[in-house]
Formats: sequence, C-alpha cells, structure tokens
Amino acid sequence: MSNASDVIVVGGGINGSSIAFQLAKRGYKVTVIEQSKIAAKASGAAAGMLGAQTELIGNGPLFRLALKSRAMFPAIIAELEERSGIQIGYETKGIYKVAVSEKHEQDLKALIKLHNTAGEKAEWLSNDELIKREPGLAKSMLGAMFIPEDGQVQAYELSLAFAKAAISLGVEYHDFTTIHDFIIKDGKVTGVQTSQGDLLSDSVVVAAGAWSGLLLEKTGITLPVFPVKGECYSVVSNRKLLNSTIFTEDCYIVPKKSGRYIIGATMRANTFDEKVTVGGISSLMNQATALLPEIANAEWEKAWAGIRPISGDGLPFLGEHPYVKQLYIATGHYRNGILLAPATGELMADYLDGRREPFMPFGLSRLDPNHLFKGESKCI
Repeated sequence: MSNASDVIVVGGGINGSSIAFQLAKRGYKVTVIEQSKIAAKASGAAAGMLGAQTELIGNGPLFRLALKSRAMFPAIIAELEERSGIQIGYETKGIYKVAVSEKHEQDLKALIKLHNTAGEKAEWLSNDELIKREPGLAKSMLGAMFIPEDGQVQAYELSLAFAKAAISLGVEYHDFTTIHDFIIKDGKVTGVQTSQGDLLSDSVVVAAGAWSGLLLEKTGITLPVFPVKGECYSVVSNRKLLNSTIFTEDCYIVPKKSGRYIIGATMRANTFDEKVTVGGISSLMNQATALLPEIANAEWEKAWAGIRPISGDGLPFLGEHPYVKQLYIATGHYRNGILLAPATGELMADYLDGRREPFMPFGLSRLDPNHLFKGESKCI
C-alpha cells in the first residue's frame, strides 16, 4: 500500500468517489479509504431518483445546488460510461408527484407556481390527464405535479462507475479498511491511522455519509449529522406497470429496466441498524398497492435498507474543518446523495483548489461554535 498522497478521501460511496474522480482529473494523487466495500451502504441502496424539483421545496441554496447537479448529468454520464464501461441507466422521463388529498393538491399547485417563477418546468395534470399517461394508477388520485426534467439512474451502477473512472485516472482504493484516527500536527492534518497502517497526505476529505460524525468526534467536534434508516423493496413484472416514477410524501415507485420496480422508503431516525423489518415493508406494500393496484400481482424480488446522513438544518456540510487545517468535510446529503454527487465532486475539488465562495451556505461556519466544539481536543 502506497502511504503518501496529495489527498485521502475517507468514504468510497458515491460522493467520496465523485470527489476522488474530480480531484484526479485535476492531477491530484488520491487515495480512497472505505470501511466496507466500494459503492455499498446508502449509495448502493438508493432508488436512484434525480428529484431536484420532486424532493426539494423553495428556492434556497440547496435547491439551486440540486438544479446545478441535475444539469451536470448528461455530460458526466457520457464520460463515466466511456471511462468505466458501465451502463448507468440514465433516464429523463420525468417524475409525477401525485396528490392524494385536496390539501396536497393545493400545496402542489402552489409549488408549481414557485418553480415556474424560478424558471423551472412543472405542470399540473388533472386526474383524467394523469390516468391517460399512467393508466395503472388508482383512479382515486386527484392529479399530479409533473416534473419533466427530473429523472433517474441505476444508483449502484453510477456509484461504481465513479469509482472505476477514478481508478482509471490513478486513484488508489482500499476497501475493508478502518480509520482509527487522524494524524494531526501543529493544527494541520497530515494523514490517517488505519487498520492497514498509517497513510500520509497533504489533505483529507471526510465523505463517509452517516458515519462522518463518528469519525470527526476523534478531532474534538460534535458534527450535527445523524443517521436515518430507509427500507426499500423491489418486485418484477412481465407487464409494464408504469412509464415514469410516481412519488408521494409517503411512498415512491421507480420503474427500472427489465420490468423491475423499486418501492421505498421508510424513515427511521438515529439508528445504524440495517435490518429490514416486517412493519416497514408491510407499510410500503400498503402504500404502493393503494397507488398502483396491479403491483400486488408482481413477483417479489428482495428487500434492503440503507443509512442516510441528515444534518440538523437539512443542508449538506461541504467545507473545511473549523479547527484543523486541510481537513475537509462532505456529508449530510440525506435523500439527495445520488442527485448531488456530480456537484459535490466538482465543488469539493474547487474548494481544495482554493475557490471557496460557493461553499458559504454549506460550510461549518453556519454552526454555533459552542455547540460544535466537544471539549479538550488535540486539534487546537
């Protein structure tokens, strides 16, 4: 194992690999450390929706970052598929955000106006118009907000493609490797202590998803980023049940290639337990069949869970450690890790290059130092 790099990235999920890929393109020598296997955990568990307008409400910094990242997909998908040889399954068939109550219908119509005012495409479809497009949906739906520019990818394939593309540029990956501590000298990070020995570098980026906060406790801070467990299941059908993704506040159904459908996702906060529960899956089944009755006749495939990282204020952390120089943080993407991966990689590479302005809304400076600092620390 080589023990000297320009940058060590801690975390081999989609955002860690996107950062490594972008840094390698700029000539950095990069090493990625992953405690499990590459593209596992939340990155491999995601349904792959690119729901910039579906998931996010308002016109704040996260919404604008999501739109920026969504716009990057056509070019980066082409580049990743060429470099990695992996077919990522990128589709832009739109997403239907379905109204199941009059209150929800009013909220969606108001959201359409907000998005149109911001220059984004969105339209209201009546029940009749929705059923013409998606005849398998329950007739009780009141209509839907149709978002034509939101889409989807195969999440695991995209995560793996980022990693393989990074490797093609010389990035070293070390999976099943545990970080024991950070090596810090005179207030600056100089590497990490791992289960495979010490690794030295000029900079370290922590992009370990929901596990980032646990790692950063070693540096004397308590970062407000928390795990949220999401359970999903998949079925297959030899009949076409849907053309595009259906999304409600409690359930989504994402059609994949070869007649596969992913249904998700539950939300259980503050747990790293990845076990799938009967209660979680049965709840999703009830919601899915209420939306799409014919899915009850589909063939069961499998169920799984992923642990997603959410910050206290809902914004990701993208920036430098408040006390340790050259130690950077990229976490807290919650349900938008797949969508935000292209922008995260580019912005973190910009940040390490010294271009700091884009990170003001997402930096750790937004936190109260009295709540962030844990106490006596070797970092000071």
